[in-house]
Amino acid sequence: MRVKRPLPLPFEVDVYQLPVVLLSMLSTLLPAPEPRLPEPRVFPFAVPGVSPSGARVTYMLAGVAPEAACPAAFQPSAVGPGCRTALRATYADSTGTYVATVGIAVLDGPQLTPSSAGRPATVRPVAFPGGPAERFGDRQYVTGVVLRPGGRYVVAAAAGYADGRAYQPGEAVEPRLRAAASQLVTALHRALTG
Repeated sequence: MRVKRPLPLPFEVDVYQLPVVLLSMLSTLLPAPEPRLPEPRVFPFAVPGVSPSGARVTYMLAGVAPEAACPAAFQPSAVGPGCRTALRATYADSTGTYVATVGIAVLDGPQLTPSSAGRPATVRPVAFPGGPAERFGDRQYVTGVVLRPGGRYVVAAAAGYADGRAYQPGEAVEPRLRAAASQLVTALHRALTG
C-alpha cells in the first residue's frame, strides 16, 4: 500500500535541493567575475608578417609572461597613471634573429601621447629561457612601437636582436626590427578589437 505524500508548499525545499538553492542565492548577491580573454586569443601562436624586402616572415610565440602591474611591465613614460594591469608575450622571427615583446596595458581611460627622445618608451622586454628570446632584456631592445587607439588599451612592442647585443645610442635601426614591432602591435590590436 502506498502512502501519499502531501505536495510541498512553494517555500519548502527538499534537502537534496538545498545546495542548488544556496548557490543560486549567492550568485545573485556576489558580482560575477570579470571575463578573461583566453591566452591564445590575445597572443596567437604564430603571427604572419612581411619583411621590408617583401619576404614572408612568421613571428613565433616564445612565451607568455604572467599578468603584471603596469610599472613592472611598461616603462614609466609609455603609460601614465590610470594603468590597471598589463599582459606581455615575446615572439621570435622564424629565422631566430629578431625578438620582440608585445604588451597590452589596460587603462582607466584614454591617455595623452607622451614624447621621448632616442629609443621610444615602450613595454619592458621579457626573456624566456631555452630559445631565441633567452637573452632579451631592457638593455637589448633597440626600437619600439606604441599604439594608442584612444580607448582603454595601449598596445606596445619592444624589438631587438636574439643574439643579446645591447642597444648602442646613435646606431641606425634595422628596418626589419621596426617592421617586426609594428606588425606585432597591429596583429595584437586586431586580435583585441577583431
